[in-house]
Amino acid sequence: MSRGEEPHTRRRLVLEDPQRISDGAGGYSESWAPLGVIWGALKSQTGRTAGQDGGSLSLQRYKISLRATPQGSRSRPRPGQRFRQGQRLFRIEAVSESDPAGRYLTCQCIEEVAP
Repeated sequence: MSRGEEPHTRRRLVLEDPQRISDGAGGYSESWAPLGVIWGALKSQTGRTAGQDGGSLSLQRYKISLRATPQGSRSRPRPGQRFRQGQRLFRIEAVSESDPAGRYLTCQCIEEVAP
């Protein structure tokens, strides 16, 4: 995003946070809890293929831009969380402010797609 340019935040995304649930035997399972709806703009970046358990997995990078929320806010995305758009999942790798005034955030994300 260049200076003075605002992203077109028209994609409805659900921000999800990982939750560990005890299995009662000393272990845990992981589930995802929705934190709320965020409107963002997706821009495709580079992609690659990785091998996994005898198959392949397509890893596509995206830059997701959205309006900023205050530091410490529950609705501010952070690495380790993910965005959901229907059946699509975007794992958040990094979050940074994208403009000098701090009005927008840029989230570097990875979408995993099994062919």
